[in-house]
Amino acid sequence: MSSNTEPRSYPFLGSLISFYKNQYRLLDWYTELLSESPCQTIVVSRLGARRTVVTANPANVEHMLKTNFNNFPKGKPFTEILGDLLGCGIFNVDGELWSTQRKLASHEFNTKSLREFVVKSLHEEVENRLLPLLEEAMLTEKVIDFQDVLRRFAFDTVSKVSFGQDPCCLDLSRPVPPLVKAFDSASEISAMRGMAPVFLVWKMKRAFNIGSEKKLKQAVQFVHGCVLEIIRNKKRALEVETSAETEDLLSRLLSAGHDEEVVRDMMISFIMAGRDTTSSALTWLFWLLSKHPNAEKMMVKEVKSMVGNDEKRLDFQHAVNDDVLPDGTFVGKGDRVTYFPYGMGRMEELWGKDRLEFKPDRWFEEPGAEHGLLKAVSAFNFPVFQAGPRVCLGKEMAFIQMKYVVASILRRFEIRVVCQEEPVLVPLLTAHMAGGLKVVVRRRELK
Repeated sequence: MSSNTEPRSYPFLGSLISFYKNQYRLLDWYTELLSESPCQTIVVSRLGARRTVVTANPANVEHMLKTNFNNFPKGKPFTEILGDLLGCGIFNVDGELWSTQRKLASHEFNTKSLREFVVKSLHEEVENRLLPLLEEAMLTEKVIDFQDVLRRFAFDTVSKVSFGQDPCCLDLSRPVPPLVKAFDSASEISAMRGMAPVFLVWKMKRAFNIGSEKKLKQAVQFVHGCVLEIIRNKKRALEVETSAETEDLLSRLLSAGHDEEVVRDMMISFIMAGRDTTSSALTWLFWLLSKHPNAEKMMVKEVKSMVGNDEKRLDFQHAVNDDVLPDGTFVGKGDRVTYFPYGMGRMEELWGKDRLEFKPDRWFEEPGAEHGLLKAVSAFNFPVFQAGPRVCLGKEMAFIQMKYVVASILRRFEIRVVCQEEPVLVPLLTAHMAGGLKVVVRRRELK
């Protein structure tokens, strides 16, 4: 077996004490341990949980996600964490059920008509809601929570694409829809399950229907009920008007004759994937740009050159059989195995000594060039969109959305962060910024 750095472990308790000491800095703690490991892999033992292998080694990630994919399904311990919310949705299943949904979703995501509908919905939401909101904030000199704005924007967009409905979340004069609140609550509590030092605690709460698990049950029931109601209303509309447009995902799935519960679980998975991921990425990007004016100038210059053109988390697997990872780490049948994207983005072995610096031009073949060729980097070096057979189907759509939003905003506005303190990352299902991102908006003068 390879030489691995491990957190201090004790008989019976395993690494429980170390977990409690680092419970408010788990991401950085894991990153430190992985950085100190000769092979960027650690083994963790916890009370009441299977032996866990955590890796930031790209060769191991490729082995898990591609080379020996069938030996590393998500497994019951993972699917239990998100199972109440996601049910049998594509992100929470293995085997034939996953394969069937993957083929179904892949077909829809690869249609030209859906891509055109995504761009159309995105354009409408940016031009008619997002930009006017920022214009008003600029004129009134009002401080806004940009993270909240981006999350509302993302929910509106994903709702239009998924359901064909407009929840009007970006209209700040209206209250946040109850579905959004319930979805946020269910997502947060589900994420806390995964970070619990002792899984038995949340399982006991669930068994007795108390505390956070009672709240989760109520939120999940509300989310499932709302989504089912949307599905049934859409089904009735399609039955009455057979010639009705089927641009959105829900109409496409129902027209293909799929079961209500299957469609419900798929829709909930799409909402989670399409909302929190892109809004989180954009929130952190705009914060970074506010701290690195030279990088912002470089991006603005690129955006200016486009004027006149169209502007269009820990992930667990479980070993089915004994295996040995490429770095020599033994994985026993039933062991939990996880790759760690947060840490992989901070490994000196992968990115060099300047790994913690925000340097966008590092991704060009010739750093500093105005219009250089992008470097080809293996998806297994930083698998934020996963890789291999489970690579994210919405990856290209996510990039389209983020590029469109960034270009649209930088062309017109300067986003200036009010608080100069380093923000705190809250590791929920996505990288949430504690307390939001308070900003003021200024007019940008493009010279």
